[in-house]
Amino acid sequence: MRAFVLVLFTFLIANSFAANRIKDIADIKGVRDNPLVGYGLVIGLNGTGDGGGEITNNSLKKMFQTLGLDPVQEVSSANVAAVIVTAKLPPFGRIGQKLDVTISSIGDASSLAGGTLLVTPLKGGDGKVYAVASGALSIGGLTQGAKFATTGTIPQGGTIEREVDMNFNEKKSIRLSLKSPDFTTAARVVKTVNENLGGKFASASDSATVDLIVPPHYEKNLVNLVAIVENYRINQDNKARIVINEKTGTIVAGGEITLNEVAISHGDLVLQVGKQADKAAQAGSLFLVERKTTLKDLVNALNTIGTSPEDLISIFQTLKRNGALIAELEFI
Repeated sequence: MRAFVLVLFTFLIANSFAANRIKDIADIKGVRDNPLVGYGLVIGLNGTGDGGGEITNNSLKKMFQTLGLDPVQEVSSANVAAVIVTAKLPPFGRIGQKLDVTISSIGDASSLAGGTLLVTPLKGGDGKVYAVASGALSIGGLTQGAKFATTGTIPQGGTIEREVDMNFNEKKSIRLSLKSPDFTTAARVVKTVNENLGGKFASASDSATVDLIVPPHYEKNLVNLVAIVENYRINQDNKARIVINEKTGTIVAGGEITLNEVAISHGDLVLQVGKQADKAAQAGSLFLVERKTTLKDLVNALNTIGTSPEDLISIFQTLKRNGALIAELEFI
């Protein structure tokens, strides 16, 4: 496992400058999922529901009244559970399309195994109903009555009933939002788009935003324009950063990480880096890291002698305090 972590770390550094498609590093404003939520009842449980709860009992009574029944006494059943139903309305979702839905108990039901969700309206943030959900629950292979089976799914259990009107093809401009804001990356996106489209159609207003005016010959043909632009490749730039999870010993690096000249000694670790790499070294001696040696070179060398993630983390921390490591350290 330790060797794998270090090899993976080296691989990530070596490939940190690979060209990425714009579609992988930026989102188009307005083209996103919209969360939907609803309240419903799951029936058919084998005594594992939350019967007796006020919310569930009131809901049962209202349901019976809707069906033309008017129970005199309070309705209670251990075969019913109150649940919250959630789903995501995809961009450009059309009426009749199916959605996956997630069902989570909100009462003290011990299991939703074997249950069926009654028809449940799903609302968006504006309070309007955009979909309805119903059907038999799947709880991921757990046996009926299994402990903690209080969340389930219904694949394709929702149906879109209302569309979000975007008039996307009528837009005169589109906005690209970088997932990892960076001034250099934004400038590269602008340059690449303008060079390929043959004009000054793109401009960056900040490190996260690139606005693109629709060229005249692409008006009312935005699908083709986006399909072309999103496949342009950009060398994404990132701040030099090392993210460390000490609990798992995982180390991930990104950006152009370099080292200033520094002498290092860590326990019994012996290593020669840079110009001194071909010379023999004595156990416990200092080894010299040449100025502007990349972190990839250092990690490659440390990896050859089986350095553990714990040793590597300690070395990075010390290099950072010394000012030799040109990167941010982030612990999670």
